[in-house]
Amino acid sequence: MIERYMEFFIDLSPDSQQQLDELTARERRILLDEIDVQLRYEPNVETRKRKPLDSNELATWELRVGDFRIFYDVETNPDPIVWIRAIGRKVRNKLFIGGKEIEL
Repeated sequence: MIERYMEFFIDLSPDSQQQLDELTARERRILLDEIDVQLRYEPNVETRKRKPLDSNELATWELRVGDFRIFYDVETNPDPIVWIRAIGRKVRNKLFIGGKEIEL
């Protein structure tokens, strides 16, 4: 028997869209492909790349893609949707979003 998973709609916030637009075309393609693969089905299941975050103002989940971090929230009611809140880059132990250092 084949299991069917609920498909989630993925929506980028205006801030995350701007952060994505500031990347190279290659980086954008890599991130968008990984967002589709990792978050289209079961975005709220913890894996090596996805983890829930402690309480913070940014988002409830983090997706790791190389040096990039994608912060998102998951909603299942009334419709299944993943809200991409921010896209940042990790440089050593510092996180930069929109050119600014962020502490979570």
